Amino acid sequence: MSNKPIVLIIDDEEIVRTTLEALLSGDYLLHFAVNGIDGMALAMQIEPDVILLDVMMPILDGYEVCRQIRATELLAEIPIIMITSLDDRDSRLRGLHAGVDDFLAKPFDSMELLARLQTITRLNRYRHLLEQRSQLEAMHEELLTSYHRTIEGWVNALDLRDKETEGHTRRVSEKSVELGRAIGLNEEQLDNVRIGALLHDVGKLGVPDSVLLKPGQLTEEEWKVMRLHPIYAYQWLSPIAFLKNALDIPYCHHEKWDGSGYPRGLQGQNIPLFARLFAIIDVWDALSSDRPYRAALSKDEVLEHIKSGSGKHFDPSLVEIFITMQKTE
Repeated sequence: MSNKPIVLIIDDEEIVRTTLEALLSGDYLLHFAVNGIDGMALAMQIEPDVILLDVMMPILDGYEVCRQIRATELLAEIPIIMITSLDDRDSRLRGLHAGVDDFLAKPFDSMELLARLQTITRLNRYRHLLEQRSQLEAMHEELLTSYHRTIEGWVNALDLRDKETEGHTRRVSEKSVELGRAIGLNEEQLDNVRIGALLHDVGKLGVPDSVLLKPGQLTEEEWKVMRLHPIYAYQWLSPIAFLKNALDIPYCHHEKWDGSGYPRGLQGQNIPLFARLFAIIDVWDALSSDRPYRAALSKDEVLEHIKSGSGKHFDPSLVEIFITMQKTE
């Protein structure tokens, strides 16, 4: 497929068409029409980069052809250079009102024509690139929206399955973003924190109901099954490129600062920052919410519990920021 700009020449004079072909055929892909009606039909087929248009033609003159092109959605933005022997002010004004972009007087100067054609095709190609970029950005936004709706669907599925923690996912997502903002994360990082928090328990979809929904204490064997849910999350989410930077929370939010957590027993700052941040929020929401086996703790009791886990369960520096954040609310 040729990368040459496409030029449509609409002119009823054979000598003009022959001259333009000799002058332009090396650098442009040329198409010809001998009257306005044929020119309009050909323009619809090839969608040229620029049209060279004569004025004095049979059936439809150049002004009417230009008006019809501008009224046709598919062709309306194509640049038109009018080549005419009419060089008076009124003729030019008629052309401008019809939608002409530039004029060239007959007999035309070949160097001037090449310069004007080069400029206008370059500008038109640049406009096409901008349009394509805009279309790609719109497609990208649609794709992001689709991803986010999919994530929302997973969250709803989790809430429907585990009524005990209904609403927990959304609360911890909002609070995690709040803490992330307090420690200076940028907007892209905050978005990954929000997505990771929404998906933090997605691995529980792989845990059998007999374990996940068991009303009493879990046995040691059942705990082994339950502790697999971060691994399930990693296995399911890691192939999805969009979620690459949000994976730390679903995979590592049960790791503990002192290394006693799971699934990998990470310790201290080897635990990803987003997961360290989320671990505090996860416990905060669990203790602040009513559960069938206990009432919610008071705000002071929750904060005291979190302080007691500093350096053991939680990152001490993040605990300090979280406590300060809570006391100012």
